[in-house]
Amino acid sequence: MPEARRVVSLVPSLTEAIAETRRDALVGATDWCTHPEDLDVARVRGTKNPDRAAIVALEPDIVIANREENRKLDVERLEAEGVRVWVSEIETVDEAFAQMRTMFDDVLGWGAPDWLAEAEQEWAEVDAPRGRVAVPIWRDPWMVVGRDTFAGDLLRRLGWVNAYADHAERYPHVELAEIDDPDLDLVVLPDEPYVFAEKDRHAFTKAPTRLVSGRLLTWYGPSLVTARRRLTTDLG
Repeated sequence: MPEARRVVSLVPSLTEAIAETRRDALVGATDWCTHPEDLDVARVRGTKNPDRAAIVALEPDIVIANREENRKLDVERLEAEGVRVWVSEIETVDEAFAQMRTMFDDVLGWGAPDWLAEAEQEWAEVDAPRGRVAVPIWRDPWMVVGRDTFAGDLLRRLGWVNAYADHAERYPHVELAEIDDPDLDLVVLPDEPYVFAEKDRHAFTKAPTRLVSGRLLTWYGPSLVTARRRLTTDLG
């Protein structure tokens, strides 16, 4: 497979990974692709409502997508327009590394970057047990991280057990009273997709809370190089 010279990414995490590795090849990204902060490429709307006409007009060699973040319908319609699309599927830290290696080696034809090996080394070990956590991702209605998620597996590597890891759903709806549980050791409040802030901590009167960067908790890419050390500090 020849090297990809024109890439459109519909996945914020992978947009950052691609830009960090070969920025001049990235020609399009979604409005939600916020890193690198100085990224200057054509914007093709959101992850769930991409502007397919704009993507086709960019004449990409490949469009990068993700099964969870992007709609199957959009992938199928882009492929019907003759656009090559690669869809990643990531539910664990190991899968994130494996999928990024596949993307760089086989899909883009660039070879894996040095930062990827560094990130793999950072996350090779599992810390000693620290306690049980819940991770809300939305409020009104309240939703939490459930089973088979990248964020849940990342927390496991830090020694934390996701209280909803055995739930039937990946992102279950729950009542606030279920999360504000004195038996929990921590409630982790990320700033994406819902922007939890200091005011939201007041909703919890029984369980301790910590505000963290959602990018450190849920993004796979260059942020993984420093995420472990920063999250260890932030979560206490």
